[in-house]
Amino acid sequence: MRVELRHARLVAAIASAGSISSAATQLNLPQPALSSQLRRLEREFGGELFVRSHSGVVPTPLGERLIPMLVDLARRGDALIAEVAAQNTETLRVGNVEWTPPTLRDAIAASLPAVEVQTETVDPADAMSAVAEGLLTLALVPSSPDREPADLTKMPLSTAVVVREPVWLAVPPGHPLAEQGPVGPAEVGSLDWVRYARGHWFHDHEEAAFADLVEGRPAAVHRVRGHHEAMSWVRDAKVAALTVPTGATKDVSLVPVAGAHHCEMLLVWRTGSLSRATLVTLLENLRRYYCDYARTIPRFWSWMVAHPEDFREVQRFLTTG
Repeated sequence: MRVELRHARLVAAIASAGSISSAATQLNLPQPALSSQLRRLEREFGGELFVRSHSGVVPTPLGERLIPMLVDLARRGDALIAEVAAQNTETLRVGNVEWTPPTLRDAIAASLPAVEVQTETVDPADAMSAVAEGLLTLALVPSSPDREPADLTKMPLSTAVVVREPVWLAVPPGHPLAEQGPVGPAEVGSLDWVRYARGHWFHDHEEAAFADLVEGRPAAVHRVRGHHEAMSWVRDAKVAALTVPTGATKDVSLVPVAGAHHCEMLLVWRTGSLSRATLVTLLENLRRYYCDYARTIPRFWSWMVAHPEDFREVQRFLTTG
């Protein structure tokens, strides 16, 4: 028989999911249709590839020989298609959950000089589904290092960490805490706070940081929708905020927090949609951009250089120009 890439994908999905029902969900197929396709394929192979049971599927002796080859075929075929698609893609649509500076857009564009780059600000709740549905080519999405985004288990998405960034304190210039080292609960207990709206992507990270930093649930003078708005309140209303350092502006003071929580910035793309070479270049340029930007924040850059173990994705840029 002639084995096609779609056959290999079908078998690979079942082997990965561990059950026909789970594989059908991943492939967006009705379970009876997937079962029927598998039976036809097994007839062509001359025997069953899987033993079915209520608890899932396990390979038969024939499956143990053929499934690894089919999985490898699916992987190689998708890699080839992604490589061809990357060379022929005319537009790269990039979503970011915060305002995208022109310099960040330029860093992405440098990865694919022959491709038009379009950027847009997206709601974090919609970013991953937009990538999965092909509305975006990729997105920059924040996440907790200790918790994989739930959408990743439901959608055909892949991710890579661009950088891990600590959650620090922002205070007005001249504030008594402005020049201190890492601060803890004793120093921040009496501060007035501006906080992020509950739908804002940083809110979850902020909640976790407050749980360790401030006893109880601190009240907010105001709730904001973005980092720049938060920093204007810190500057003008003389309140404090938690932020990632690259979310701060030059007219506030940044203070390290003892035992700081970290926020991961993930690059998210639809599995198989981009070639490995393109992804390597994208990540290289994004990480270099991050370090170039961090250099404009003297206190944060000094911290990064002094704590390279916390910045392993960009570690090699900490000592290079």
